Amino acid sequence: MSSFLFTQLMSAFLRNDGNPALATKAVLFGGIFNVFGDYFFVFVLEMGIMGAGLATAIGSVFSLLVMLTHFRSKKNTLRIVKPVRLFFILKSICITGFSTFFIDVAMGILTMLFNRQILKYLGTDALAVYGIINISTFVQCCAYSIGQASQPMLSANFGAGKGKRIVQILKYALGTAAVFGVVWTALAVFVPNFFVRIFMTPTDEILAIAPGIICSYGISFLLLPLNIFSTYYFQTLMKPMASFIVSVARGAVVSGMLICILPAVAGADAVWLAMPVTELLVAVYVVLKMVQYTKDLTLGEMME
Repeated sequence: MSSFLFTQLMSAFLRNDGNPALATKAVLFGGIFNVFGDYFFVFVLEMGIMGAGLATAIGSVFSLLVMLTHFRSKKNTLRIVKPVRLFFILKSICITGFSTFFIDVAMGILTMLFNRQILKYLGTDALAVYGIINISTFVQCCAYSIGQASQPMLSANFGAGKGKRIVQILKYALGTAAVFGVVWTALAVFVPNFFVRIFMTPTDEILAIAPGIICSYGISFLLLPLNIFSTYYFQTLMKPMASFIVSVARGAVVSGMLICILPAVAGADAVWLAMPVTELLVAVYVVLKMVQYTKDLTLGEMME
């Protein structure tokens, strides 16, 4: 577990220290080892679940070891220094980083709420389809990639007071988020049973209900990358409150209320619209704040 945490930490430092390629290679190396290690430990050595866990642990350690080679490279500018105003810095880190932390925590909260509501109103077949809908994790990973790739550039230009450069980076990031959103939404709407057949050997009942469920829920993928990217963007501009509102609203408050209320008010199938409506409401707030803060940046640069 500690190696996994340090791997996540180190990848962020490497991206900000001008060596994102090494971070990517390290993660790929550990992931590839994990895949083949699962097969070797579980099936060849017949170690079962312990073998799967061992492969994951070793893969994580290998990723960390590869990342540590950065400290021996010429690109390294990282140094250990004595902290000044330690508690103030820790407080700032916690406040600024809470939003992206809560995005992952919220996945567990929403899964629990959905499971309870689906079993209450729709039954086990619908619950099986909901398991497939967790492809939303892949959509979130695409959004993470946009935020993590753009954040070092946004931070550097924000510190330098280069508002126009931030606008250029923002345009590329939003364009990428739009592409991811359209692609994933199109897959969910037009070929929903493609995902069904990947994750299970479906029954006729599953094939009958899955397209409607996946299409309804999948509409949320259109705005999901934008909303998650916005948390990174607001953090970069030192607007932790806006980032906090986005992550908590879409991850628990708005989404949780809709998951509980919609089935009771509009019928059982309305539960699948909880996330599309959530993403839409949050996106309205995101766009308004993004326009406001970005405009402030460019105006400030012009005044200087």
